[in-house]
Amino acid sequence: MSVVVIGLSHRTSPVEVREKFAFAEAEIPAAVTELRQRGLAEEAVILSTCNRVELYLATPQPPEQAFPALQHFLVTHHAYPDPVHDHLYQLAEPQSVEHLFKVACGLDSMVLGETEILGQLKQAYNLALQHKLTGARLNKAFQRAFHVAKHVRTTTNIQRGSISVASVAVELAERIFDTLAGHPVMIIGAGDTSEKTARALQSRGADRLVVTNRTREKAEALARELGGQAIGFDEWESEFARIDIAISSTSAPGYVIERTRLEALMKVRRHRPLLLIDIAVPRDVDPAVNGLDNVYLYNVDDLQGIANEYLQQRREEVARCETIIREKVRGLLAERRPAA
Repeated sequence: MSVVVIGLSHRTSPVEVREKFAFAEAEIPAAVTELRQRGLAEEAVILSTCNRVELYLATPQPPEQAFPALQHFLVTHHAYPDPVHDHLYQLAEPQSVEHLFKVACGLDSMVLGETEILGQLKQAYNLALQHKLTGARLNKAFQRAFHVAKHVRTTTNIQRGSISVASVAVELAERIFDTLAGHPVMIIGAGDTSEKTARALQSRGADRLVVTNRTREKAEALARELGGQAIGFDEWESEFARIDIAISSTSAPGYVIERTRLEALMKVRRHRPLLLIDIAVPRDVDPAVNGLDNVYLYNVDDLQGIANEYLQQRREEVARCETIIREKVRGLLAERRPAA
């Protein structure tokens, strides 16, 4: 039994494809049960973020047999009608384990060296542990990946000045408005990404913050911690007459902001410019709003240009990180071999 990876990321597919394959946290245990019933995996961790959807599996099948069946599973599970070959990557050992380590270290991220992905990877692994979806193979691989990420963080400069997708979104807002002071901001969603975004906004001078979330208690808790204002999810439209920036990151299965609703709101705003930054996958904002006057919409893929500006200053550290990772992968796989 070996560890394999199948998935798609910001490197291989645009957000309009990635969002079709996103897994809600609640559906992951059932998806893994289906994989087990089909004989495709004995252990599994599913990672689903704004920039990637990846299945890490310990499979009893040879990779060349497992991959076509896994691809079929993904396509049918998400009812995806179009060819997907060009978007998916499929990795067997040792490349699969090396990929896991690179993801944990932020080397495969849109923002090279960012640390947010490590927290997301730990969350995906903990979910699998809670539901008894992992065993000896993946437990050892993931625990070693977390150890390698810590080693890389402390022995290289790859994460020096590191930023997250959330802070890139805030920098975009600052570039458009010159300063965030005096431009009210609404945060739609009160999860981890929203919290990071809110903190980054405040660090850049945002002086009025409104938080809304489907669970009002979460919005109130975040607003209280940040000194902002919480409003009910059914009240956010009323605030659009006053805000200049909205950053959305929810787990809603469909659009939270639709063109027809926003078109009416823009009239109330007297068509004052509105910046929308959608860092959710699936997307929260209907891309058709781009057709409205004075509405400027950016999704997570649009942030790539800003992220690339930070790439060069970290590129020199990548070789050091990859050398460490290759050494750790060889060590992990060697532990499985029986002594001569």
